[in-house]
Amino acid sequence: MTNEELQVLVEEISDRFFQLPFQHKAYFNPRLRTTGGRYMLGSHNIDINRKYLVEHGLDELIGIIKHELVHYHLHLQGKGYKHGDQDFKDLLKKVGGPRYCASLPESTKRKRILTYICSKCHLQYERRRKINTGKYVCGRCRGKLLFKKEELIEFRA
Repeated sequence: MTNEELQVLVEEISDRFFQLPFQHKAYFNPRLRTTGGRYMLGSHNIDINRKYLVEHGLDELIGIIKHELVHYHLHLQGKGYKHGDQDFKDLLKKVGGPRYCASLPESTKRKRILTYICSKCHLQYERRRKINTGKYVCGRCRGKLLFKKEELIEFRA
């Protein structure tokens, strides 16, 4: 689906479910990572995460569009457009939009752990960033710090 097809889809959903025109831009934003879509208060544009279309299909995408259009139309009408506002909850229920979007499959990320050890008291320090062992000393005994090891730990994001 292209940005032009997305624009047409958003306009059709707006007309069909809200009986109001969508007069701004809707486009796929490749920088979105943790959310399905985003309504921009300043420009009134809607950004959509393409990964949700690829991973979950058109039905999930339509739900995300409905959710963002609720923000859009309520904001332009001067009503409560935030998630906690009653106007938002009521209109979302009326148009059948989801409160939250489905989660994307979890990706595995790596975290670097650097271990330093004090030469006097043998206290271990774990850090994510390298430290200058010529400048910094042990906080307990002021002993010299020595680099011990570096590990890469995988975790679910």
